Amino acid sequence: MAPKPGRPSQPESSDGFVAVGWVRGPHGIRGELRVSLLSDVPERFAPESRIWVAAAPYKVKSARPHRGGLLVALDGIRTRGQAERFRNLLLEVPEGDLAPLSDGQYYRFQIVGLAVFDVEGQKLGHVERVLDTGANDVYLVQDEESELLIPAIDSVVKEIDVAGGRMVVEPLAGLERRPLARPKQR
Repeated sequence: MAPKPGRPSQPESSDGFVAVGWVRGPHGIRGELRVSLLSDVPERFAPESRIWVAAAPYKVKSARPHRGGLLVALDGIRTRGQAERFRNLLLEVPEGDLAPLSDGQYYRFQIVGLAVFDVEGQKLGHVERVLDTGANDVYLVQDEESELLIPAIDSVVKEIDVAGGRMVVEPLAGLERRPLARPKQR
């Protein structure tokens, strides 16, 4: 799936880290960052918490709501020029710092890469991305030649086995595969 025109695609998380925010750019002249949230845990941005950017740790000085995201001030970033260097970078936390989830709940990074099978055992591909549609997540499932959008709802997703690296789904009637613009290289 191509990024929207005029909007760069988000980089991939570093190994061992999970993205919790994406820096859209600087705000003002004092080094604040305009951040799109990729986490539903607001405590991640509490003052004194640690956030990693490009594998370097930073202490959060402050964070406040702003236009559907946050304005975040990091220790040591004091000017607009310094903040500009963070544009389009991810704010991350180590995987080990994540809170355990309830049964049946998963972090998005745990879903990406799972092999997807239908209830009859036919392999449909792998989860390439998790799309946020507002109502529910949608899994973008691709094989070498096509893609399929699977809504992340209980009536469709029958089993998720993170340890086993697989997901079992019962696709809704009428869901069709779309050919990829160019075959995927694996």
